[in-house]
Amino acid sequence: MNGSPIDDDEPPEHRRYAQYLRALESVAEAEEAELLATVLRDEDQSVAEAAVNQHLERRAAAQLTGPGFPAWAGRTAEVIGERAFLVRRLREWTLLRTIALDEPWAEEELLTASDWFQRTVTTSPLVTSPAAFGLLAERGRTRRVRNAASRRG
Repeated sequence: MNGSPIDDDEPPEHRRYAQYLRALESVAEAEEAELLATVLRDEDQSVAEAAVNQHLERRAAAQLTGPGFPAWAGRTAEVIGERAFLVRRLREWTLLRTIALDEPWAEEELLTASDWFQRTVTTSPLVTSPAAFGLLAERGRTRRVRNAASRRG
């Protein structure tokens, strides 16, 4: 997957995953929703959701504080539908944006978010919120999160 040829012995789901990642990496914004929907129709939902999540991570990080994020997140939410992991991850990226832009957020949202999200808050250079760092330093889910938040706070 690192630009090297794919081994013919590699399972077909691995080849499809790599193909999806390549296609999603270069998709135009106008065709993104249609391609995401196509990927999510893959027979192997683990492959489909992993590829879509990888794309979501890349795209959300790239435009997190930009003006296009809300519209992109809305379109993406429509495509991912009820897929619990993807819904949660998109919601967490939206919360990260809220915290990064110093907009109002609820303590409960931060405290019930995933370990991934709490770590991301403590490591993102876009997040400078003393309130978020203070809350995570005191009540973060893991010692790693609490320590990282203490250092940033």
